[in-house]
Amino acid sequence: MTTNTRSAGVRTPAAEETPCDDELARGLRAADETAFAAVYRRWGALVHTMATRSLGDAHEAEDVTQQVFLGAWRGRDGYRPERGPLGAWLVGIARRKIIDALSARTRRLTLIDSMASDADVHRHEAGAPDDVLDRVLLVDALSRLPRHQREVLCMAFYEDLTQAQIAEHTGIPLGTVKSHTRRGLHRLREGIERGRAAENTA
Repeated sequence: MTTNTRSAGVRTPAAEETPCDDELARGLRAADETAFAAVYRRWGALVHTMATRSLGDAHEAEDVTQQVFLGAWRGRDGYRPERGPLGAWLVGIARRKIIDALSARTRRLTLIDSMASDADVHRHEAGAPDDVLDRVLLVDALSRLPRHQREVLCMAFYEDLTQAQIAEHTGIPLGTVKSHTRRGLHRLREGIERGRAAENTA
């Protein structure tokens, strides 16, 4: 009997250490980093699963998951508990970020296809064959880059965004954007040079 009384009156450590959703929401809005870490632990896997199923790409899903929680942290003042639970708010952000990622993917593919088609049309026209060749080689070299590097360079080349703007738009840290740009340009240069060499020996 003594044992039963003691067991009934003692809360388990897990119960004491697991905050409720309301506590997490209050902590997030108060910019409490510990609460934010707990928010990520609780809903991170759900968001990542949503992104993976929608995008079919694990690396892209990781990017979207990072963007979701970065967006939640930056936009924490916009969360209104009376409009719904914290989990539903995060899922809403995830859906928007997934749509953005799918749209960005479509724009990249359309851009590359458009450039390739345009270069193919002009290949048979009089003009500067070297310029046409360079455009074809550029499209080919871009298409061979790793996705992150290709995305950053396309945004820089065709949307005329600075590295800081790319970092803000994608949620990727500025240092990582700079690294993708540097490595992508290096690979792009190598790819174009290889293409020119192959054309000259053909």
